[in-house]
Amino acid sequence: MTTLPPPAEGVRLEWAAVPGRVRAALERWAGSVVVGADSQRSGFSPGVAARLRFKDGQRLFVKAIGPEPNPDSPRLHRREARIVAALPESVTVPRLSWFLDEDWVVLVFDEVTGHHPAQPWRPDELDRVLAGLGDLAAKMTPSPLPVSVVGSARDAVARNLCGWQRLRDDLSADRDQLDSWSQRHIEALANLEARAPQAVVGETLLHFDVRADNLLLTDETVWFFDWPHARIGAAWLDLVGFAPSVTMQGGPLPEELLKRSPAARAANPDAITAAVATVAGYFTRQALQPPPPGLPTVRAFQAAQGIVAREWLAARTGWT
Repeated sequence: MTTLPPPAEGVRLEWAAVPGRVRAALERWAGSVVVGADSQRSGFSPGVAARLRFKDGQRLFVKAIGPEPNPDSPRLHRREARIVAALPESVTVPRLSWFLDEDWVVLVFDEVTGHHPAQPWRPDELDRVLAGLGDLAAKMTPSPLPVSVVGSARDAVARNLCGWQRLRDDLSADRDQLDSWSQRHIEALANLEARAPQAVVGETLLHFDVRADNLLLTDETVWFFDWPHARIGAAWLDLVGFAPSVTMQGGPLPEELLKRSPAARAANPDAITAAVATVAGYFTRQALQPPPPGLPTVRAFQAAQGIVAREWLAARTGWT
């Protein structure tokens, strides 16, 4: 029996859960009343993600979050609004039409009607996504946004994606929960991961969180959603971060994806290995943490990617 990968789904709020005054503000801006709201289940935000239908025929996509249940989510919504509003028209990112920032944060986008990539991955859809990633990187190099707005991949890796180093230095029970391979190589893994901040330096604006649930496919276009984590770094880094989820969801092994990327083929192999180490360390450590408020399923999703990333890293390093 084939084991299905963990779903990329959180616990969504319905549109009716948004305070009436906030819904009324959106309707005043739109000039029409909402007559239907179809909640979208994919993705890990604990807030609202819904397709809205208006009395006058308008159709829009809304993301909304309040101070509960996850106090960090409003900050991410604000950051996404700043980033998407500044992106050039040439990139395949839905346009931000309206933004409200009060105790509730609301982002309204032009609606895109499409579908997420199939699971298991279909070769034709994967081909389209890989081509879309390459086109996105080309349009985002050099970055259209300054580092003062989005930050660098180097800093993000050094401060937040250093799971092996934290596990090595952690005296809590987390290390006891590690698989035997990670325990055996923890010192070498931490040292390899320490090289990653310098390895991922570049001038491309990266999505920094590419997964199937952050993509929509139409007949002509691959659309990239959910930009709160964007950073500036090496053009191949989005593919390295994306690859474990592809394998987990029935696609080819990560190394095959790298071979299909001109940017990855041109990169220093040691730099890519260091980046794979930081991806593996991030997923491995995160999977051991308690689930964040409102996101009960995310740890299983991270754990499954961690298995793929560790196997990938073991193959690249020879640490079997």
